[in-house]
Amino acid sequence: MNNIEIERKFLVLNEDYKQLATSHYTIQQGYICKEPGRTVRVRITTQADGSEKAYLTIKSKPNANGFSRFEWEKEIAPQDAKQLIDMCLPGVIEKTRWLVPAAPMPLHLTPHTATESPHLTWEVDEFHGRLAGLTIAELELEREDQPYEKLSFVGEEVTGNPRYYNANM
Repeated sequence: MNNIEIERKFLVLNEDYKQLATSHYTIQQGYICKEPGRTVRVRITTQADGSEKAYLTIKSKPNANGFSRFEWEKEIAPQDAKQLIDMCLPGVIEKTRWLVPAAPMPLHLTPHTATESPHLTWEVDEFHGRLAGLTIAELELEREDQPYEKLSFVGEEVTGNPRYYNANM
């Protein structure tokens, strides 16, 4: 089991992602613990059909370049997550996540091993409530040096900038 998350984060320039998205769902998440070096997050996702899933996630601080960190996630019952949300620190986050397929890389750049996939998905988080107006695109990679293409809506990279960690918002 690989518990390392490798992620790049970018500000979003426009709403092109909405036309490119293959699906979207809402997220409510809060933090039970957020201190230097570790966070404990509870998240509830709600699909368009009303079905819910929930997760408890523990993350370490990012490495020096801000791309990678330890992440452990376990699915939990939505009713348990709702109780945990009530126990979270102030500042519960609400957002819509849009899933946008990344452009396939040219064959000479795509990984050729069974453990790596050239098909990546942009996760675009459109924040609501007190964070309305903020939209961040994230791309989870198989390795830190994996090539990817920025789509038309992808702007300034903010990977490693603590201001854009959900736990700090």
